[in-house]
Amino acid sequence: MQKIETKYQSLPSPCWLLEEEKLVKNLELLKMVKDQSGAKILLALKGYALWKSFDTVRAYLDGCCASGLHEAKLAYEEFRKEVHTYSPAFKEEELEEIASISHHLVFNSPAQFKRFAARAKEINPSVSLGIRVNPEFSQAPKEIYNPCGLYSRLGTTVENLDEGILNQCEGLHFHALCEEDSDALEGVLKAFEEKFGKYIPQMKWINFGGGHHITRKGYDVEKLITLINEFKSRYDVEVYLEPGEAVGWQTGPLIATVLDIVHNGIDIAILDTSAEAHMPDTIIMPYRADVRDAGEAGEKAYTYRLGGNTCLAGDIMGDYSFNEPLKVGDKIIFEDQMHYTMVKATTFNGIKLPSIAIQRINGDIDVVREFGYEEFKGRLS
Repeated sequence: MQKIETKYQSLPSPCWLLEEEKLVKNLELLKMVKDQSGAKILLALKGYALWKSFDTVRAYLDGCCASGLHEAKLAYEEFRKEVHTYSPAFKEEELEEIASISHHLVFNSPAQFKRFAARAKEINPSVSLGIRVNPEFSQAPKEIYNPCGLYSRLGTTVENLDEGILNQCEGLHFHALCEEDSDALEGVLKAFEEKFGKYIPQMKWINFGGGHHITRKGYDVEKLITLINEFKSRYDVEVYLEPGEAVGWQTGPLIATVLDIVHNGIDIAILDTSAEAHMPDTIIMPYRADVRDAGEAGEKAYTYRLGGNTCLAGDIMGDYSFNEPLKVGDKIIFEDQMHYTMVKATTFNGIKLPSIAIQRINGDIDVVREFGYEEFKGRLS
């Protein structure tokens, strides 16, 4: 098989490897957007929550957005800057802790706002309250990832907005993008202003949500900056962005090892990782993960189906071809696995979670976490 860098051979397997130099490159681009637009940028923990890297991320971004109590606590304890918390529905027994550590608290519906807003202010008088709205416009590529799709539960439509809450509401939040460019944001902003524009002058801040693929090659960064600046000049409000994937985009691989090769009509390489447990979006979305030095089936001399090490029949990464035959012990490098994979991983079937390592800018590699039986046992009873 192709030669694999020595650094991968010494790592535990499977293993996520964050490449700090690539992370910093993304963060520098995000900081440039901040500097030129005046917007604040938050790390969306739902997409990237490798908190051992927060010392690096903290220097560039303004805080974190959380989707509930546990993410809010992680942001408060480990990021230690602004904490913005939104949930489709808050639980009464969690409200006190969430409100006490949040700078912004965003409700999904007028009913939740009316139920919890006053209590949140009693707990934390400085918390800024907002509501998520649905502009009913999106160009999301997959319906499962479309927050503004038909019958969406996420955010209130203008028809269902209760204007009685607006005397306590300081901000509007929308989220309508998924891995999209700034031209998609332009369309969303048009719909947002058409439906909710009359309320914006009353607000202190507007949150443009996530899904901005700012660090992807070809993204129109200048257009994003222009859109933000023009919006701020129209309304004189603070603007927030919440990228998660854009922070972790192309910042490191998942490294796996070939355990066995079997044949049943085609050659099948069984790996010590799992699409179902460790790369679920390859099944859910679905998408085809890039494998280093591999091609499409039949493109190169030797084609293999890459399969996971669980009993799920569909635990398949896909069919890939290589210049040389695979053998037991070879490393398979799945590119761009820092965002969404780590936060979604499970111990399904008792399979071990991948270890986590960070390659520092000076080239040194630190294995910051290894997992075992206790992680599997500890989440059960």
